[in-house]
Amino acid sequence: MKAFLPFLLLLCFASQAASQQLYFPPTDDSNWETLAPEELNYCPDSIAALYDYLEQEQTKSFILLKDGKIVLERYFGSYTQDSLWVWFSAGKSLRALLVGIAQEQGYLDIHQPTSDFLGKGWTSLPEEKEDLITIWHQLTMTTGFNPFDFSCTDPQCLTYQADAGTFWYYHNAPYSLLKDVLESATGQNINALTRDWVRNKIGWDFGFWLPIGDNTFYFSKARDMARFGLLIQNKGIWDQTPVLQDSAYFNEMVNSSQDLNPAYGYLWWLNGQSSYIPPSFPNSINGAITPDAPADMFAAAGALGQYVSISPSEGLVVIRQGTSDNQDLASISLLNDVWKRIGELECLSTSTAEPLTEAITIAPTLTHDQVNIQSRSGQTPRVELYSLSGELLREWRGVNTISLASYPSGMYFLRVKQGATVKVSKIVKS
Repeated sequence: MKAFLPFLLLLCFASQAASQQLYFPPTDDSNWETLAPEELNYCPDSIAALYDYLEQEQTKSFILLKDGKIVLERYFGSYTQDSLWVWFSAGKSLRALLVGIAQEQGYLDIHQPTSDFLGKGWTSLPEEKEDLITIWHQLTMTTGFNPFDFSCTDPQCLTYQADAGTFWYYHNAPYSLLKDVLESATGQNINALTRDWVRNKIGWDFGFWLPIGDNTFYFSKARDMARFGLLIQNKGIWDQTPVLQDSAYFNEMVNSSQDLNPAYGYLWWLNGQSSYIPPSFPNSINGAITPDAPADMFAAAGALGQYVSISPSEGLVVIRQGTSDNQDLASISLLNDVWKRIGELECLSTSTAEPLTEAITIAPTLTHDQVNIQSRSGQTPRVELYSLSGELLREWRGVNTISLASYPSGMYFLRVKQGATVKVSKIVKS
């Protein structure tokens, strides 16, 4: 029985399909529609445990959106909805969006040499090596510089390690210089570009880039980060307002950009890949960056746990601002822990009107072929078939009878969900 319980939990927490309809809050006021946690079958005790964990991890703000609506929103300590906080390296992903818009508007081509905008001698490399470096290499962390000085953008700090495109390393300096590329290409400063191209179109209340040392960091409120996440969830379109229409660039941005580190797009971290290279780490690690998050999750991630994390399949956007004892430059391990606890929010079973076993009927549980599912509510439930090892084999919607004819004999599990009611049943195909 103990061995079965973890698997039962896995089934009950299996991913939900994202809604096709996204809600967008108005751009001219602070109203934002909410979705009651119980509509997602989230348990109050589990929500409280999540908030306790977030507070323990020095969180300042946390927002969870489902299809654009706020499900959870909490501020900790003296931090409020109107407080500003730094994105740190999560701002890289915002800058990647700006580069895409600049290309779409004809100011640049990401495959142009960076020297077209920064001039010859922006590095200490021989000219033939410097000319190999393009904006694309800056976006993908493959400039090939020796990263001995992580942030210094002076030419003497940009020394040769390998040819551009042959070496991946999480290096702030080439990224930081994308600001200079954008400003050189457009003739405008980065704050004006962000305001005109993004902020004004999606209703950001306030935000700004602030130079700190060799870097320029973005500051905003938590809900502004949530608006950014919702924009990216909808592939660069805010409701009916296009922000980035170049679908090819968008798809490249949030998918593997190169083979050296498949978990990296254009300044976005990607889950569900075969391997990844963490920041400040020289070698590749097998597996996904956040194994407890949905495989399609991708994230803008910054030091001390700043996240704009998106799962299109789940319809979820996760925002976290704060500090942390985790000193990783992108704090990927903390992001995984947050997603793990989100996965534990759903109750094992809930029925508001009648006992669970009466609300949904699954029969027969020993069959050669067909299994019938009936729901007392009269609505058609969602049905998922799992192997004994927990692999999702198939999903049905809009049917009350499923066929196992194409599956070999053996034991399976059916997970049936109708509204807030979930039932899991063992099925033996003879």
